[in-house]
Amino acid sequence: METSVEPSHSLAAENLAVGYDQREIIHDLSVRIPTGKITVIVGANACGKSTLLKTLARLLKPARGRVLLDGKSIQSIPTREVATKLGLLPQSPTAPEGITVADLVGRGRYPRTRWIRQWTKTDDEAVAAAMTSTDVLSIADRPIDELSGGQRQRVWIAMALAQETDILLLDEPTTFLDLTHQFEVLDLLVDLNKRDQRTIVLVLHDLNQACRFADHLIAMKDGAIVCEGDPNEVITEEVVRDIFGLAVRIIPDPVAGTPMVVPLGRHTTRSDRPQDQTNGQDHTNGDQASGGAVLDMAGGSLAAQALSASAAASGICRPTDR
Repeated sequence: METSVEPSHSLAAENLAVGYDQREIIHDLSVRIPTGKITVIVGANACGKSTLLKTLARLLKPARGRVLLDGKSIQSIPTREVATKLGLLPQSPTAPEGITVADLVGRGRYPRTRWIRQWTKTDDEAVAAAMTSTDVLSIADRPIDELSGGQRQRVWIAMALAQETDILLLDEPTTFLDLTHQFEVLDLLVDLNKRDQRTIVLVLHDLNQACRFADHLIAMKDGAIVCEGDPNEVITEEVVRDIFGLAVRIIPDPVAGTPMVVPLGRHTTRSDRPQDQTNGQDHTNGDQASGGAVLDMAGGSLAAQALSASAAASGICRPTDR
């Protein structure tokens, strides 16, 4: 007899208007989060990304519109029931003074306990698995106050994982993490998505990481969604210029094949590259040396190199191949 997998819970918003102190941040926003996928929200600072995430998690009550969890208004669902379906890692969480890593992660099990149900072996296993996944098991007995910023962030992620919800919302989960741990966290989220079909929504600032790891990308500006969909369709030079006010070139990521955003800037064009310290020769290609012209990043040379590298790396496992 085959066992059926219970469908993941659904999350959507209709005509949201949300703000603080009489100032509206989000304006008439509607969105449906793809179930069982990884969705990444991107946009400039103060565009409403975190406000949207908090509203989806019921931390903020909209002035107009509603958030729907499994088709019901999230405001009408009991808090404990919401917490068994949806978990949130906010941007700057705070912990009680002196609490240890194990105790904090264990609090992720609170929504699944009752006064008639004591702590069980299942709870122990969930906490241990969450701490192992985030590489904090070895510091389980240490107070949170003694940890580095990166260690604290991984502990908070472990607490969210211990909650074992079908929907997981994370606001800039790679903050304070070095590059290695950033990718470990993002790879972990992909693992959770693939293994449990967990719906994951996160806010990221790094557009290249967003393109690599997102199934669905939401681009926001001034409290509204500019566009959403596959990263290959959303991240264009025009969209990045509109959202961030930054001139860029989009080339294929040589590893993942996803869009790679290359900012132009004012002082980092190829004409500014220093001469080789060993032979005094300028690091320019033959076309530049003969014609005396700066290589146009929009031209074919750089794109051809990236495409060639991407083809050579085609055998590498890519985050999008799931």
